[in-house]
Amino acid sequence: MLFDRLNEGGPFFMYPLLFILILIIVLIAKGFLQKGSVEKTMSLISSIALFAIVWGFLGQIIGLIMAFDSIEAVGDVSPAVLAGGLKVAFLAPVFGMFDFLVGRLGIIVLTWIKKD
Repeated sequence: MLFDRLNEGGPFFMYPLLFILILIIVLIAKGFLQKGSVEKTMSLISSIALFAIVWGFLGQIIGLIMAFDSIEAVGDVSPAVLAGGLKVAFLAPVFGMFDFLVGRLGIIVLTWIKKD
C-alpha cells in the first residue's frame, strides 16, 4: 500500500521525501540521546523539514504542468480522469507536509525536554 502510493505520486519526488522522513526521525532520536545542547540538531531538523515541504510542492507544480500539457494535447477530458490526475498531483505535497509536521513535532518535544 505504502509503496503503491510512493510510486503513484512519482518516485522522483516521493522516495526522496521518504528518505527525508527517515532522516528527520533519526535526527529526533539523536536529539533525545544527545547530552547537552541540541540547538544544532533542532536547526538541522527545521531546515530539512522545510526542504521536504518545498520539494513536495515542487513535485506538485511539475506534475500539474505535465498533466495540463497532456490535457491540452488530448482536448476534452472526462472529470474522472481529471480528478485522478489531481489526486496524484497532491500526493507529493501531502507527504512533504507530513514530513514537515513530524519534524516540527520533534522540535517541539526536544524543546520541551530541554527546558526540564
